[in-house]
Amino acid sequence: MAHLLLVDDEESLRSVVAERLTDAGYEVTEAADGEAAIKALDSFAFDVIVSDLRLSGADGLPSDARKTQGKEVIETALSRYPGIVAIVVTGYGTVKDAVEMTKLGVADFIAKPFQFDELMHVLNKSLEQKRLKSENAYLHQQLDERFGLASMAGKSAPMRALFQLIETVGPTAATILITGETGTGKEMVARAIHQTSTRHRGRFVAINVSAIPETLLDAELFGHARGAFTGAVAMRQGRLEQADGGTLFLDEVGTMPMALQMKMLRVLQEREFERIGDTRTIKVDVRIVAATNADLVKMVKEGSFREDLYYRLNVIHVHLPPLRERIEDIPLLVQEFIKKYSRPHDLKTSGPEVTVSQDAMRRLMAFAWPGNVRQLENAVERAIAMSGSRTQLDVADLPADLQTTGESSAKPSLDLPSQGIDLPALVAQIEKDLIDRALSRTEQNKGAAARLLGLKRTTLVEKLKRF
Repeated sequence: MAHLLLVDDEESLRSVVAERLTDAGYEVTEAADGEAAIKALDSFAFDVIVSDLRLSGADGLPSDARKTQGKEVIETALSRYPGIVAIVVTGYGTVKDAVEMTKLGVADFIAKPFQFDELMHVLNKSLEQKRLKSENAYLHQQLDERFGLASMAGKSAPMRALFQLIETVGPTAATILITGETGTGKEMVARAIHQTSTRHRGRFVAINVSAIPETLLDAELFGHARGAFTGAVAMRQGRLEQADGGTLFLDEVGTMPMALQMKMLRVLQEREFERIGDTRTIKVDVRIVAATNADLVKMVKEGSFREDLYYRLNVIHVHLPPLRERIEDIPLLVQEFIKKYSRPHDLKTSGPEVTVSQDAMRRLMAFAWPGNVRQLENAVERAIAMSGSRTQLDVADLPADLQTTGESSAKPSLDLPSQGIDLPALVAQIEKDLIDRALSRTEQNKGAAARLLGLKRTTLVEKLKRF
């Protein structure tokens, strides 16, 4: 029930509107003038205020003063309660009044005389906009903070393609297989897919298959009945049941034992299973998102992973590129991690901005990052801790293995044999390799590849024809 403050000096109109608003489900408090309205605002946080702009009082204030009084009520309400929905109703409104009220943060402006249905339409629309704004802010906070999607920041072509893919496949019901090296952020992508899906109000349940012993994994996934085995003193729901209506994330799915692979295949095909020690079949509506850093195709050929399960999981394939293949994203990621970790170390957001020296940034960009984004995040967190009260991170603040990485490590090292080399052929081969890499990174987009290489698109096309 929304609490509404109705401010109007016309008693007959105010009482009728209040009665109809009450019938519509609002908890209405009436105020006949600005003084009463401000007194009501002093003691209660209303959801909505509907106020006349010009309010007469017992003191017989002139018209302009009454207009100021109405404006003060609105200003008081909005300054004291930023989340309140304010609607102005007046019979003497001008364009200037509407502009002033809009600047203050008024949701809408209704001219007298008005139909009650018009007021209800404005109220419903304004409250819905407030709800959506609040919900969007909550989801944005969840994505950025709880799910750490700042770690997915990037402007490189692979990351732009990844963001587009998440936006496209998220709302579907398709099963998704996420591949990529350790530390690339596979679980964060899975959470982003869940949040962009129609299941976002359901639970996101994650299980690391490799972290649970084989003897316990069956019960962890499917649950068990009371007395199913020694120690099963009560019925327990498995992760599948917990994720009903939401998303189940199977991390390191390549380590799943063969017996469980067969049971998981049935879940994907029939959307049903039985708890351990129970004969009752349980139906579930759950979306499966799996992830692995293993080569499942190779495992299928070797017979260690079921081929039919692989195809069931790999309906949509999402691959996360390693950090070394998108070094242009490193400066952006570093800034995101600085924002994340500078606060706990007494570097207030209102204080001097924390920066990174160019020498330190060059070493960060030259490093191979075998641990990918997770390793970069740890390195930035360490650098902030080591920097003390300084506001610029330098080489000495970086981990030891990064301190020994210089600009030269990013440059090719070539030997010059005593018999000499064919320089034109070698240069041509290097040029061809770089073009191949640029095209691969940009998914064969010649314009984007040309920009990466610092060439005009027509020049790149001519080189491709020559090769």
